[in-house]
Amino acid sequence: MKTFELNGTARTGLGKKATKADRVSENVPCVLYGVADNVHFTATKSDLRKLIYTPEVFIVDLTIDGNKSKAIMKALQFHPVTDNVLHIDFYQVTETKPVVVEIPVKLEGLAEGVKAGGKLALEMRKLKVKGLYTQLPENIVIDVTELGLGKSIQVAKVSVDKLEILNAKNAVVCQVKLTRAARGAAAAAGK
Repeated sequence: MKTFELNGTARTGLGKKATKADRVSENVPCVLYGVADNVHFTATKSDLRKLIYTPEVFIVDLTIDGNKSKAIMKALQFHPVTDNVLHIDFYQVTETKPVVVEIPVKLEGLAEGVKAGGKLALEMRKLKVKGLYTQLPENIVIDVTELGLGKSIQVAKVSVDKLEILNAKNAVVCQVKLTRAARGAAAAAGK
């Protein structure tokens, strides 16, 4: 899994006025959970851009006033009108305690159903998994070469080494949908 370096500055004031002042000065208020006492800090918007606006999942190497820790991003809050980042929650990870993270899904191969005129649809872009952060992959690769027309792959058929998938077992990850052309060809072949 990729790592992301982030520097932060500890916050002294935690009220509305201090938070508003941080946001005006192009800083984002953040909190680090998982330690004995929650650590409130700020990071600049420019430093956070590559962490927020990407489908990838990162282990964040946080440095807050010289103190280093590893964390994952747990929650983001955006302004409803301007889409500015209002707040970020980080969770400190250790090598012994499992974490829950959403990992992107990547489809591989040319499906049989696509060759027959169907359309491959990715229904779940991310899967929620539980495991140690050292064993988290960058993405979950699913081979779709055997997938026929009208067929689907459910979460129960997906397995990842040393990780537990937490999504509903009957949820559809990807499927080959019938197109009008494929329906017409199937109807003509059936006559």
